[in-house]
Amino acid sequence: MAKGLGKGLGALMEDASAEQDDTFVSSAVTAAPVENNKKLPAGIEADENGTLWVNPFLLKPNPRQPRQYFDEDKLGELTESVRQEGVLSPIMIEDAGDGSFYIIAGERRTRAARAAGLSRVPVQLRQYSDVRKLEVALIENIQRTDLNPVEEAQAYYKLMEIGNYTQDDVARRVGKNRSTVANCLRLLKLPEDMQHALVTETITAGHARALLSVDNSSEQRILFGKIVGQGLSVRQAEALAKETKQQRVPPAEDDPSKGIDKRDPNFVALEQKLIETLGTKVQLKGSFDRGSIVIDYFSAEDLDRIYNIIVRDAN
Repeated sequence: MAKGLGKGLGALMEDASAEQDDTFVSSAVTAAPVENNKKLPAGIEADENGTLWVNPFLLKPNPRQPRQYFDEDKLGELTESVRQEGVLSPIMIEDAGDGSFYIIAGERRTRAARAAGLSRVPVQLRQYSDVRKLEVALIENIQRTDLNPVEEAQAYYKLMEIGNYTQDDVARRVGKNRSTVANCLRLLKLPEDMQHALVTETITAGHARALLSVDNSSEQRILFGKIVGQGLSVRQAEALAKETKQQRVPPAEDDPSKGIDKRDPNFVALEQKLIETLGTKVQLKGSFDRGSIVIDYFSAEDLDRIYNIIVRDAN
């Protein structure tokens, strides 16, 4: 289990039935063991030890699954392990009521079992509220360090949305500091392409924090282009972000017109669009009738990146 978690997945399960707070209580928690003489849903079988089994192809993703990105290489390694050893940890499921079952926790194991050709996998049958399903899936993924930073932030946001939780509530449920949750949620303020770069590990969470420290969208876009184009380290990105903010010179108080862009608003909007598209500083000089375009680049790789964007769009 991941270090620093105040409440593990097992503890979350154990204390669910004891919760009296209506905000956090689950509708049901224990699995359906054979000795309880409860009729199992069609598709689930119990062996002589009371272990429940189901065909992995009857399992479908949890609608509240916080994880969206699966590393194919790691999934391949897990598939080979499952092919050799089987699924050692039961997959937590919930009856969908249509002959299939929702995966509450264990989607990677389910995918690996299918790829390995297993005809059945061990499961635990449970029933949770939507909030609890998201909590369990989130905590399992955090413990296994399976979520990328953006998925983790999205999961925290969903918990706050559907559970009416505060950041303090979320932090308490997942065993993290409130500041950690708050900083993670800030990642959702980044533009989608920057979030995608974080998901694909083109940039790191440290780079993302440097980008978030720049509140001007054009300057943030330029910094992003330099991080990707020049392969800047986190420390270099932080220094450049700090330098960018220090270079801003506010207009003099006795001259309110100073610093105001007096060009045609449509011309300014076009320049901004070029900055966003090319991910670097762009200057449009002149007017719509005549002028020049100045595009900054900061390395051979950056030039190649900009060239490919221009050629791709031209074709």
